[in-house]
Amino acid sequence: MAKKVILNKSFIRVMFVLFALATVLVGQKPRNISGTVLDVSGEKVGGTTVLLLIEDGTESQRTETSKRGAFKFKNVSPGKYKIDIDAGDLGKLNTDVEVSDKNVKLGDLGLTKNDDPVEANTSADVSTTEASDPTAAPPTEKSAEFTPDPGKDYILNELSFEIKKMTAELKYLNEELENLKALSKMWVNPLAIYSKEIIMKNGSTVFGKVVYQDEESIKVETLVGYLIINRQDVVRIIDNVVTEEQAEYVPEQVRDSYTPPPMPKLAEPQYTSAERGGSTKYSANCVLMGNITEKKDAQGNIIFNGEIKNIGGRRSDFVKVDFVFRKNWSGETKTLTTFIRGGYHTFDSGITTDSTLLPGSTGSFELYVPHDFGSFIGYSYVIDWEEYE
Repeated sequence: MAKKVILNKSFIRVMFVLFALATVLVGQKPRNISGTVLDVSGEKVGGTTVLLLIEDGTESQRTETSKRGAFKFKNVSPGKYKIDIDAGDLGKLNTDVEVSDKNVKLGDLGLTKNDDPVEANTSADVSTTEASDPTAAPPTEKSAEFTPDPGKDYILNELSFEIKKMTAELKYLNEELENLKALSKMWVNPLAIYSKEIIMKNGSTVFGKVVYQDEESIKVETLVGYLIINRQDVVRIIDNVVTEEQAEYVPEQVRDSYTPPPMPKLAEPQYTSAERGGSTKYSANCVLMGNITEKKDAQGNIIFNGEIKNIGGRRSDFVKVDFVFRKNWSGETKTLTTFIRGGYHTFDSGITTDSTLLPGSTGSFELYVPHDFGSFIGYSYVIDWEEYE
């Protein structure tokens, strides 16, 4: 009797294990995965390859979409998978799928054209079985998360095009503005562009820009056109350096009531003789005869020559010529003085001078400018003398 009871209990245990095993096997049978592939505009994509990959990236199955973009994987064992779709220019898709105890119906899968794969977690919990519930609605709520908005891509493309167009227009307007600034600067101060001052042998001066030169001629661009100048007629070419004035900073608190200081005066020639009073009249009158000639020696020194004549009615003593050289356009000057070679005269004090001009007489002068004096853009002169008798 005891043995019978033990056998009955053992039988019940075996039957219970077999029933549980059968339940597990029934629940783990292969399932199907299906869906529809759409491009970025929402159109169905046919004839493209769809891969079913296991978690480590190994290919499990592959299929192609139909003309209506539909695909289906059959006999898929339960587990986690990835759906990989590469339709070339139409877009790509990479999404996760989990298969459990029901057939997986993915619905519409939208491709994207960016490099970021659209990740989706689709499991059998949100899918429906094809056999048990054919009237159930497709899981559009989940699949909509992975479908890009075609209108959004169109708007982004249009905005990108408009930005590029506005950038090009802005660049063009900046170039036009720079051209207008250059033209206005030229007319306000032509020396800003035509900075070469060409001094001719006949005493004339040409301002322009040298565009070509050789051993015989120079081609110069000026405000009125082009000039061809023979090199033998050129005395000197000066490069004028234009300095721009810096705006003076004035605090905002006193800006309305501020008055700028007066402009500084240019350096005046320094005379060696005594200043003449405004009420004194002189009967001697010394003037320049002809033009001042300019030449350069082999060492690069500049020599100025000229003649002075006393056209007055009295003798002039210590006759000299003060040259005021302009060093640049900022107003910097330097003065050099030379005495003429005229007649001799001895004063009562015993001093003898050779810079005396009797009425109607003429004397010559020569000014030696060493090469280390530096360049200059022009000069002026003042004739000075003394009268003692």
